[in-house]
Amino acid sequence: MDTLDEEQLSALKKAFDSFDTDSKGFITPETVGVILRMMGVKISEKNLQQVIAETDEDGSGELEFEEFVELAAKFLIEEDEEALKAELKEAFRIYDKGGDGYITTDVLREILRELDNRLTEDDLDGIIEEVDEDGSGTLDFDEFMEMMSG
Repeated sequence: MDTLDEEQLSALKKAFDSFDTDSKGFITPETVGVILRMMGVKISEKNLQQVIAETDEDGSGELEFEEFVELAAKFLIEEDEEALKAELKEAFRIYDKGGDGYITTDVLREILRELDNRLTEDDLDGIIEEVDEDGSGTLDFDEFMEMMSG
């Protein structure tokens, strides 16, 4: 459960508790679908059943809070990754001034300097050498994304 922050956990607990009206400590698979849809998650009934089956560790057919959090985390974290990719794509587009589908290592050097002005020339050379494996002097979006997202 440590992959979600306090705010996300709190929101999930409120949603869980509001649907666990009898305070039984679990919610039904149908309720999970309702909660996920309320959170903006688009999922087919078939996929929902599959994810619930994977997450329902005790096989009860109902989800306890911990199981619900595990299930919801899959969607929340996935959305965060999608948002990160979109942000990186936008940043890449801004630096790819010619729209060529790549940025030069000189541009990358500028980006890295902006991100951390304590980097020495040797640090920058090392980073660039590592990410520009083929020595082409350019980075395409996938290489840029891999470097920026670790």
